[in-house]
Amino acid sequence: MPADRAQDHAWLTVLRAPGVRSAVLRRALHEQPDIAALVRASAANLRARGFDDECIHALAHPAPEVEHDLAWLAHAGARLLPINDPAYPPQLAALPDAPVLLVTRGDVALLGRPQLAVVGSRQPTAAGRRLASAIAADLARAGLVLTSGLARGIDAAAHEAALAAGGTTIAVCGTGLAHCYPAENRALFERIAHEGLLVSEFAPDAPARAAHFPRRNRIISGLARGVVVVEAAEGSGSLITARRALDQGREVFAVPGSPLSPQSAGCLALIREGAHLVRDAADILPEIGVCLENNPPQNQLVDPPITAIPTPHRLDKDYEILLDALGFEPASIDDLVDRTGLAAGSVASMVLILELEGSVETRPGALFTRIK
Repeated sequence: MPADRAQDHAWLTVLRAPGVRSAVLRRALHEQPDIAALVRASAANLRARGFDDECIHALAHPAPEVEHDLAWLAHAGARLLPINDPAYPPQLAALPDAPVLLVTRGDVALLGRPQLAVVGSRQPTAAGRRLASAIAADLARAGLVLTSGLARGIDAAAHEAALAAGGTTIAVCGTGLAHCYPAENRALFERIAHEGLLVSEFAPDAPARAAHFPRRNRIISGLARGVVVVEAAEGSGSLITARRALDQGREVFAVPGSPLSPQSAGCLALIREGAHLVRDAADILPEIGVCLENNPPQNQLVDPPITAIPTPHRLDKDYEILLDALGFEPASIDDLVDRTGLAAGSVASMVLILELEGSVETRPGALFTRIK
């Protein structure tokens, strides 16, 4: 077996073996950096290094899936990146629970560049999505790699905005890289594989499981200089990422929102706990040591070119009253009837027209929010 294939086979054998403890493997690698030699070691040798009998048996009898994994690596152009590889990111390797092996597709060199993570709600408001896109685009223009988790909502918007701005992005996945989760992000997944980098710590065919995503989140924060949270409800996965970032000594940034909105509860809690309150990328960059004046001109934050936009038609008085009553907090039709004195039927039809014009957004629970 060629040396490179032997190394990959050994790493995949370890990845598939049950009960391999990261701390035990890291100590063993320190003493024996050649993973193929380590896997071939005697049972007595492995037992002396702290491996249990189930694991020792699995290393001696590789799972049949290992051959399928090797075939997938070759077909997908993927690469295994062990923790003792020079390309493994040192900021991640320094963590006590760093993954011992990363499976990657794309440009591994991106792991060595400064990164910032942007995460948030899977069901963002239109305003939250726009804000996340603007922040991600500006961070990409400043020369940072944008890191996120490929989830629907804020994560996907951040990845897309970084690429659209001419920057690049890393997606840390909660499944093996032979799968895309969620399936609706397949086009984005493939684009990142070609223009950025996909990363996972799981076997290539690993499906989406609830326990995988908190593990993924520690990698997102571990790779980055800081984490920006845009819209997060209480108990959301984004808060797990942010709190792991705090544990790892990373900077945490939160975009504030209305105290009446459930989507803002997580960000406001982070700010109370000491996260930086931010409105845009200009609030973030000085905190992570990025000096725009020292960046190449093409990587500086720049205002987008000004283009002519159509002048909106003047709203009649009832529509102005309705928008003033609606404000930027979620409200029901009954709330608006009480505030304006207009008939319920009129309010319902006016809200529909304003939604079609892009001035109002429907929220869960038959609520409406003004967005401009």
